[in-house]
Amino acid sequence: MKRLNLLCCCVASLLLLGTAEVEDASEPTKRDRSHLENTLKLNEDKPADDFSGVLQRLRKIYHASIKPLEQSYRYNELRQHEITDGEITSKPMVLFLGPWSVGKSSMINYLLGLDDTPYQLYTGAEPTTSEFTVIMHGPKLKTIEGIVMAADSARSFSPLEKFGQNFLEKLIGIEVPHKLLERVTFVDTPGIIENRKQQERGYPFNDVCQWFIDRADLIFVVFDPTKLDVGLELEMLFRQLKGRESQIRIILNKADSLATQELMRVYGALFWSLAPLINVTEPPRVYVSSFWPHEYHPDTHKDLFLKEEISLLEDLNQVIENRMENKIAFIRQHAIRVRIHALLVDRYLQTYKDKMTFFSDGELVFRDIVEDPDKFFIFKSILAKTNVSKFDLPNREAYKDFFGINPITSFKLLSQQCSYMGGCYLEKIEKAITRELPDLLGSIGLGKKPNVLSCDVTGCGETPKNRYKKP
Repeated sequence: MKRLNLLCCCVASLLLLGTAEVEDASEPTKRDRSHLENTLKLNEDKPADDFSGVLQRLRKIYHASIKPLEQSYRYNELRQHEITDGEITSKPMVLFLGPWSVGKSSMINYLLGLDDTPYQLYTGAEPTTSEFTVIMHGPKLKTIEGIVMAADSARSFSPLEKFGQNFLEKLIGIEVPHKLLERVTFVDTPGIIENRKQQERGYPFNDVCQWFIDRADLIFVVFDPTKLDVGLELEMLFRQLKGRESQIRIILNKADSLATQELMRVYGALFWSLAPLINVTEPPRVYVSSFWPHEYHPDTHKDLFLKEEISLLEDLNQVIENRMENKIAFIRQHAIRVRIHALLVDRYLQTYKDKMTFFSDGELVFRDIVEDPDKFFIFKSILAKTNVSKFDLPNREAYKDFFGINPITSFKLLSQQCSYMGGCYLEKIEKAITRELPDLLGSIGLGKKPNVLSCDVTGCGETPKNRYKKP
């Protein structure tokens, strides 16, 4: 009887051991993360660069030299791009776009090491992300509702209120105590589902995407081998990315799920699908890898996938390292657009005043000017009298809508936008474009303090004269 009991115990032990081995074998092994931590410098104890002085000066330049002209000529109603203090001080933003279930959320989990932790984003084979999810740094794990994010003026998301309450219910913020998030913010977006109409989302999806695209420092457009077709919604998305090609990184994810021959065919098919959508001279850079923590499948190009991953991480780190330079360049580009807009509105107004007589119908006169601005040399005169590039001029059609809601008589000429104490709006914004912002940019590159600036070093050039100021 004792022998029988002993035999039963042995059999039970072997069964338990075999079950444990099966469970261990079913768990995929995870890859080493040292390359990720080294490339993104997550192990360095070096304190972050303090740019508070530069940001303070940048805010001052914007409010004193750019915003007055921007508000006076209602630039926000033309471009729908209002800059807030939160946006000026915000961290670099990395935006993830692409079809559903291609691995966008899994990629964020991998970059932050959130897999198998309470912080990880939910992933699955079905469409899982129905919200715009902003992953940012915080002292502890915390979820923030969209209405709270939009109401907080200290954050850069307050302008999102204009997209309505239905959208704010689909906006969520997650604060995570992670070192990488001290220097960058990730935005995960709902996957594109081509068989669903945009109206069914309940909010203007493309307009919201455009808002994030305009503010993103880096845009990851993610595909996988099973979702290469381009439908109407994805085609519209690539139209919105026009002019941002330098910030786009196309990713072919889950590459280790294919054999070599199949991978080459998929790679070619992806280029074939995207070629009509990306109108650039050079073909886009496509990163081929599998962005998740598990080991690559055997008999695949492991070395290639690892090098591709490191190359993409270097791009991400470069954006983080150049965050202040990019911020100043962005504000300067915004100032150039505001200046061009003000010059055009001034020219429309001056032409209107020149054509008006005592017996003229003001509405008919201005309608004639707006319908055919080339007849009155509106745009050509700007090119002839100012240092504006023809490639920077906005679309003529946009001003039909702009003046449809903003009567021309509600504006003042640029020559009248001057005061004894405050100076002229045009001179101030031109000084910001040609001197103040280049000086601030040069102070970062030279490691100087922002209050000790020299145009001799940065070579910011000559301040243009205000041709619209009365002598």
